[in-house]
Amino acid sequence: MSSAYIPANVAKLVRQRASNRSEYCLLPQSSQEATFHIDHIRPRADGGQTHPDNLALACVTCSLRKAARVTVRDPKTGRLVVFFNPRTDSWSEHFTWTATWRVNGLTPIGRATARVMGMNRKAIIAIRQQLNALQRFP
Repeated sequence: MSSAYIPANVAKLVRQRASNRSEYCLLPQSSQEATFHIDHIRPRADGGQTHPDNLALACVTCSLRKAARVTVRDPKTGRLVVFFNPRTDSWSEHFTWTATWRVNGLTPIGRATARVMGMNRKAIIAIRQQLNALQRFP
């Protein structure tokens, strides 16, 4: 998360638009104690603006793992690809769920983003499974 000031009305818009879920891993804010970050999709260091079109709600892990990245390597091809952009990319085009609630990257962007974000760490899979059992996920 950038240290840039984000006006309260813009932060509220970002949270509402995301339905209080990380726009990367889809984890709901209600399942976490740490407050989710308002992330600059295109980092400020790369010229990204603090504008709703360049902001996404991200769980702490997604925010910290994304950092100021713009591109990532596809683990299958080794090619550099742009990072998943929740404003312009469709989640279901790039990702799907497995029966055990792992994130399956369908495209180079999906594979690379899932790997960098650690979307299939044991702890997050366990949280998804528990939330699903409680009918609170996805």
